[in-house]
Amino acid sequence: MSTKSEAQEYRLDPLKWLLAIALVAAGVVANSHFAAEPLLYRVLAMVVLAGVVGLIAVNTAKGASIWRLLRESLVEVRKVVWPTRAETNQTTLIVLAVVIVMAIILWMLDALFGWIASLIIG
Repeated sequence: MSTKSEAQEYRLDPLKWLLAIALVAAGVVANSHFAAEPLLYRVLAMVVLAGVVGLIAVNTAKGASIWRLLRESLVEVRKVVWPTRAETNQTTLIVLAVVIVMAIILWMLDALFGWIASLIIG
């Protein structure tokens, strides 16, 4: 796309956001108005409405950049080398041991400072 057509396309962004906000507000009002209807129908209507609002939002400049960020983050997640089960268990045990040791050290310091404070206070 050329810069001119992008600027022209994104010129309508405020109207698109107003439409999206109006649709969300209409969904909230309709959900309370049709409270007597079965929950399944109301949930389905809200899912469809959320999809429409999502499509409107993705067609804005900010929505397009968020969508691009989500796609790029999925690519990065696929590149991650996840630890094996053994590595995860080993790391968990190390963290647990360090937490227990630090808890004992802090408990001993608390007891020491409490004892010192009781000596000073009387």
